Amino acid sequence: MKPFSNLSSLLPGQSAAVTELSAQGPMRRRLQDIGLVHGTVVKCLGASPLGDPSAYLIRGAVIALRSQDAAGVLLDGPAV
Repeated sequence: MKPFSNLSSLLPGQSAAVTELSAQGPMRRRLQDIGLVHGTVVKCLGASPLGDPSAYLIRGAVIALRSQDAAGVLLDGPAV
């Protein structure tokens, strides 16, 4: 299966592991604070009716992120 480029490319039901953050400044710190660090497995739970934001399961918590912010989270590939 093709690796995902970033968190915003995950479809509902798919999971992948974080490799790095390309976001900078306060957004980078916020993403780190919610647990998006190297090796964290993230699962996309779904998107809002208009497609943005999307809900993700991150370390047992459901977090909604806008596509613009999720694009700053680079992923490895599908997790099992």
